[in-house]
Amino acid sequence: MARLERAGFRLRTLDGMPSFFVVEDGPYPLSLTLEHWAGLFYVQQASTGLAAPALGARPGERVLDLCSSPGGKLTHLAELMGDSGSLVACDVDEKRIRGLLGNVYRLCVPNVLVVAGDGRAFPEGALFDRVLVDAPCSGEGTIRRRSGDAQDHSKKFRASVAHTQRALLEKAIRLTRPGGTLLYVTCTFAPEENEAVVSAVLERLPVEIEPLDLAVPHARGLTSFEGAVYHPSMVGAARIYPHHLDSGGLFMAKLRRLEGDAPVVGRDAGWSPMSRAFPDDGRTEDEADRLVSDAVATVLSRHGIAPETFEGYDWTVRADTLWLHSRGEWPLPAWEPGRWRAISVGLRAIELDTSGRPRATNDLLRFASAAVRSAVVDVTEERLLRLLSGEAEPVDEATPYGPTALRLDGEVVGRGACKVAGLFSEVPKSRAVDLTRALTRSENV
Repeated sequence: MARLERAGFRLRTLDGMPSFFVVEDGPYPLSLTLEHWAGLFYVQQASTGLAAPALGARPGERVLDLCSSPGGKLTHLAELMGDSGSLVACDVDEKRIRGLLGNVYRLCVPNVLVVAGDGRAFPEGALFDRVLVDAPCSGEGTIRRRSGDAQDHSKKFRASVAHTQRALLEKAIRLTRPGGTLLYVTCTFAPEENEAVVSAVLERLPVEIEPLDLAVPHARGLTSFEGAVYHPSMVGAARIYPHHLDSGGLFMAKLRRLEGDAPVVGRDAGWSPMSRAFPDDGRTEDEADRLVSDAVATVLSRHGIAPETFEGYDWTVRADTLWLHSRGEWPLPAWEPGRWRAISVGLRAIELDTSGRPRATNDLLRFASAAVRSAVVDVTEERLLRLLSGEAEPVDEATPYGPTALRLDGEVVGRGACKVAGLFSEVPKSRAVDLTRALTRSENV
């Protein structure tokens, strides 16, 4: 926060939300700061930031975000969990998943397992302590963000989206352990997408409302609207209107899963210790162990990184990638094959090149920035911009050929390569574009 204030931003904290600050003014958009590019914070509406604390996730728990892209609530959950426990993120849209992964990697979140699939068909077989359902909706609460233009949704859309919302919430209930917690969230004001959806499950399924007690201005949930009557406990839900926080709109209902008449299943059923190899990798555990041992030793030696830097973390292999994570368990082996696929676990940390040689990824070098001691080149902003544009830069003869960390103002920003022709950037193109914007304070790059 102090760094941003020195750069000319006027900030203030928000009552009841101690981990948030509001930008009142600044010399350029907050998303064009190096701090944002480096993953030191996430930009979102103040109302959106209420969801993760309301779910109440704690370190070490098993938590599912059933509709997770683009990752604001997910990464907030990871922070509240202290990057520990097992956080699973699901989304159905491949484009949105790319944005989700970009945020997970940008913020270097190590305890997330990302799964692609329709939340309504999410695999069962393992239960979670807490589940977040940030359901697709008509988005009436985002009107201000769209310059006041309301979307004209048809009756067919409204009926369809409500059906989807109910299906997602019902699936979430089946995935929550008895005694566990669910949070149903939308960014719309429409009662048929909010109170009506929650009331329907309260009448039929083993859940009850857990009243929300928010430390910010808000309105209570509705018990009736235009002739429709909803479950009386809906008064325990919360509605955030734009004037409450000078932000967007939000609806939240917190539910407690009851025992019901379901068969008694142990809390640990379906969960197993993390393995060194992904279930679809094909390697034995011994083969994966040897690969991890050799690859990690090679990378740490090249960059002078002390092994204790990764104390408390572990490694999992899939094809030509080693993933660094802080998870101790996962439900993958218990899930039946279906319309889903596991994409990533933790950080993509080490890649094997075409010759099988291990190289630290951009994300690993940023994650271990303070520990990088060798095969690193200090660059100025001007020099880094030339590298990001594809130019080669002269390099000191003492710098060894091969993968090289690029360090700006004491912080590693990514990977380069030292070759006979000079130093080159190996920062991925999309990240390079965003970094160039941050360095030039321009959105037109």
